[in-house]
Amino acid sequence: MFLSLRICGMAGLVLGLALGVQAQPVRQPPEFTLVLEGGTVYDGLGNPPVVADVGLAGDRIAAIGDLAGRHAAFRLDVRGLAVVPGFIDIHSHADGPAPETSPIFARPLAENYLRQGVTTVIGGQDGASPYPLGPYLDRLAAAPAAVNFGAFVGHGTVRAAVMGEADRAPSAEELARMETLVARAMEDGAFGLSSGLEYTPGAFAPTEELVALARVAARHGGLYISHIRDEGGGLLESVAEVIRIGEEAGLPAQVTHHKVVGPARWGRSAESLRLLDEARARGVDVSSDVYPYTASSTGLTILFPAWSKAGGTEALLARLAGSEARARIRDDIARHLAEERGGDPATVVLANCPGDTTLNGKSLADVLAERGLPVTLENAADLAMSIQERGGCTGVFHSMSEEDVQRILRHPYTMVSSDGGIPAPGVGVPHPRNYGAFARVLARYVRELGVLTFEEAIRKMTSLPAWRLGLTDRGVLREGAFADIAVLDPAAVADRATFTDPHRYAEGVVHVLVNGRAVLYDGKLTGVRPGRVLRHAP
Repeated sequence: MFLSLRICGMAGLVLGLALGVQAQPVRQPPEFTLVLEGGTVYDGLGNPPVVADVGLAGDRIAAIGDLAGRHAAFRLDVRGLAVVPGFIDIHSHADGPAPETSPIFARPLAENYLRQGVTTVIGGQDGASPYPLGPYLDRLAAAPAAVNFGAFVGHGTVRAAVMGEADRAPSAEELARMETLVARAMEDGAFGLSSGLEYTPGAFAPTEELVALARVAARHGGLYISHIRDEGGGLLESVAEVIRIGEEAGLPAQVTHHKVVGPARWGRSAESLRLLDEARARGVDVSSDVYPYTASSTGLTILFPAWSKAGGTEALLARLAGSEARARIRDDIARHLAEERGGDPATVVLANCPGDTTLNGKSLADVLAERGLPVTLENAADLAMSIQERGGCTGVFHSMSEEDVQRILRHPYTMVSSDGGIPAPGVGVPHPRNYGAFARVLARYVRELGVLTFEEAIRKMTSLPAWRLGLTDRGVLREGAFADIAVLDPAAVADRATFTDPHRYAEGVVHVLVNGRAVLYDGKLTGVRPGRVLRHAP
């Protein structure tokens, strides 16, 4: 016990708790704090692997090669295992509007991420972010997590601060105030501007407003990342809007969690990817990310028309209390189910309903059948409205095709994301992406289906998102880079979380180092929290 505590306190030492790793006798200061011996090293750039040692000095990689004769405080045999850069989740919901409501503060060990090999998560997604961002990041820096964290500034958050949930274009004065708020967040270290245009209040914003705010992010070297307006019938128009914003504002742009919703539209990823390729060919820097599942997850209000949500939750509830507005909302929800969900209420599964936890894990069709009601779109709409009146619910929506997922994943400018967070174990029936997205890429799309090579999959989870974010010293194994490293068994890495049993950790990741310190050693958490707050610098 004394040895473990002593090692944990050594500045820069990678093995937080030692856990059986023996130090060599020290006669002079060691050149390396740790050497990972004999692993199959993937640099993250997509190059073929090499068998080599990786030597760490504090929080950095000091050397890669044959280090057998070099002096190290600790050596760890990783022969037969893959040594890769720690994965970067460019679309994470680990944060919240304030520390008190943020999973990364409540569960800072982020075990679901570490067991997938993720070492960096980027929040502030879908137009929602902490604000002001600076104090939030300062507080996290003072009580760090086990993973690195950075964030975008949310367009919806900024718009709500200035205009509330108003369904109109901003005045010149309001737009100027929003520009000031975006500028402040960029100065605080935001990586760019995120939007959630399928949600309110983002859905009420004209494209010109987004261009103006993106120009502010552009002046600070930021990225525009967007949950687009419509991932179904308006997919192509929505992707074109992202391209337009990037082009007119003069900054890189990204279609986040790129997908095609609704059976009638399946296959249109070929067209949406072509739009990105054509834009890149004329010099617009656009890309996308994807999670490896055919189901999405968000609040049940995604079924509701945008007009019904103007003014916020209380205004929506007031409309539901009026017979005329309720009838219109019912018709719109039924239409949404028909067009976006294939006309099948069974595709909408309730994930976490605080007002009635007995609904968790059941589809709208299941609940209707239990209540002895015909499974119709109209009855499903009535059920969705009544659930909203009882406090709302998150849902999992099965409305995408495997063909589109694979096509998007293969695209050279698509990176991997989770769109997940750090869930409370055992609470609700959340999307399995929270526990398995990165491991699933390696297990299913590399090992089982051969959609990607192992080294290309690693690139999509490391150097590609690092490049997109401007993180020049993470996401790659090279001398001088930060020592964010995952050591895993390519034959054993696998996602175990399912849609019916989602609270299951991934397997096959053996060791994880964050900034040179072990957060996962021999498959066990060390309890060390060496993650850092990452602030974008132009």
